[in-house]
Amino acid sequence: MSFFESHDPVFDRFVLGNAPVKQLATGFDWVEGPVWFGDHDCLLFSDIPSHRILRWSERDGISVFRQQSNYANGHTRDRQGRLISCEHGLRRVTRTEHDGTITVIADAYGGRRLNSPNDVVVKSDGTIWFSDPHYGIMTDYEGFRAPSENPLVVYRADPDTGALDVMVDDMNAPNGLAFSPDETRLYVADTGRMFLNDPTHIRVYDISDDGRCRNGRHFHTIDNGMADGFRVDTDGNLWSSAADGVHCIAPDGRLLGKILVPELVSNVCFGGRAKHQLFITATTSLYRVTLVRNGAQWP
Repeated sequence: MSFFESHDPVFDRFVLGNAPVKQLATGFDWVEGPVWFGDHDCLLFSDIPSHRILRWSERDGISVFRQQSNYANGHTRDRQGRLISCEHGLRRVTRTEHDGTITVIADAYGGRRLNSPNDVVVKSDGTIWFSDPHYGIMTDYEGFRAPSENPLVVYRADPDTGALDVMVDDMNAPNGLAFSPDETRLYVADTGRMFLNDPTHIRVYDISDDGRCRNGRHFHTIDNGMADGFRVDTDGNLWSSAADGVHCIAPDGRLLGKILVPELVSNVCFGGRAKHQLFITATTSLYRVTLVRNGAQWP
């Protein structure tokens, strides 16, 4: 059985033929938001409908990190190593401090509630960038059904004051996001408005000297399903979720190859001792594969 599908010879140098796509755990409802904690040698991820954040480690397997997660979706870490989370249930972005207390970063814009923060990244200057589509409030499955009060955009939050700036406002429904290794580009998935037949694709934006997003343009369209979450490696290749697995996309937008996964993939992150392992959340399961690549994301 082959776990890989090569579309360009360069992809063959990224994968190991004897390294399987290994299922680490299963039996969940809809898993998302993997984030690696190297200092604790563990991975955190969300099982959104089950209202939980779960923890996986090689030594202990699966345990519950937080039972009442407020239907958390995407996660990342800030430059101080603290957990940053997008919560559908309370429609907010939070930071878990080192002592376990929770600080609200943002829950409103223009005096109106956020929709349902979805995915999040932290830039090297400490600012917190997150997408705010409507998926968590469209039904009661991943949160609480409610009307949208704000446009579906990407925000930048000041980590100290919580002040928000709209950075991307030309999408139907922004979802996953990632910076290029040098932070001169921002990639954002447009997964479309629920129940509408919107086109889905990945867009890329140049980050100008004043920190704004400029020159938004089409980057890549997934050929099976759509991009949801993604991460970049140290050479700037994008590793994106798809219906048939994980697609590796070159910085110029070419599909290089695929990691085949038997479930619809929601998100990925790099981890392990050298960030050379790709952790994959896929519908009901958590997977891992070892690559000849190293992740570029913090931490």
